[in-house]
Amino acid sequence: MNDTLNNKIRIRLKTYDYTLLKVSCNNIIETANRTNAKVIGPISIPTKRKIYCVLRSPHVDKDSREHFEIKIHTKVIDIYTPSSKTIDALMKLNIPAGVDIEVKL
Repeated sequence: MNDTLNNKIRIRLKTYDYTLLKVSCNNIIETANRTNAKVIGPISIPTKRKIYCVLRSPHVDKDSREHFEIKIHTKVIDIYTPSSKTIDALMKLNIPAGVDIEVKL
């Protein structure tokens, strides 16, 4: 009974570009479904925003500022009952550059 509870892979994907995130999630889900693993997700996690404030003029106008924003999109995919074929297929999967992946067993 304990083996079935602990037998899970959690994949966390982070990126600045939402389209890359969708493509990566679809690739992971297709690969897991081909190897008959149970997939739950992708589960969206709220988007984090980082805002940077920059002075426009280095010397005079302290009141004149620009704001820049970076959004970090995150999704989580859980794979239950993975086989060795599932793990091998996920390791060989080609993920686009710019996507950060965390895998927890």
